[in-house]
Amino acid sequence: MTWRSDSSDQPQGASDARPPGGARLVASAPRADGPGTTSLGDDWVPGQDGIRERSAARVILMDADGRVLVVRGHDVNQPERSWWFTVGGGIDAGETPEQAALRETHEEVGIALEAGDLVGPVLTRTGIFEFFAETCRQYEVFYLARTPEAVEVTTAGWTAAERELLDEMAWLTADELREQPLEVFPPELPDVVDGLVAGWDGQVRHLGEQFDD
Repeated sequence: MTWRSDSSDQPQGASDARPPGGARLVASAPRADGPGTTSLGDDWVPGQDGIRERSAARVILMDADGRVLVVRGHDVNQPERSWWFTVGGGIDAGETPEQAALRETHEEVGIALEAGDLVGPVLTRTGIFEFFAETCRQYEVFYLARTPEAVEVTTAGWTAAERELLDEMAWLTADELREQPLEVFPPELPDVVDGLVAGWDGQVRHLGEQFDD
């Protein structure tokens, strides 16, 4: 797993569409186990309607130039479909959302934040993810955190499931997110980033239920 600044190289099965600028962290090709394979973990449990769901904490991590750190992942059963999303993941049993946000940022990208570094929550939403093999639901709360520069990130803390699903990470501006052709979740992320560049206004933005299909 290596850093690449040459956008002509990409993992097997990834989309040809690449965002502009920045170094890329490229992961191994997805496992091809065929339809029916799911890489959702044990923390996803069936809701009342039978759809597996979990709660998650996410971090809009921004540098001094207004770039946000985003991760590109793919559907393990449909690897040609990939999308960009913010750092974060599931809230473990006994964790607060803030604790999960700090832990996930350290595990997922190798950046150690303190509790005082988190601002918010600034955003909430319920994402309905329609993967090729399964539909699932995630209740998401987003925090803002800032770093003085686009620091180097690492995948050393990625779990086996994350290594199946995640492809690369990049620091992108709101305009770069708009210009690149892949899906972005939440879709409003570029506008949210624009609004946070000058600082958070103290208002929590509630996006409601969104279908990420």
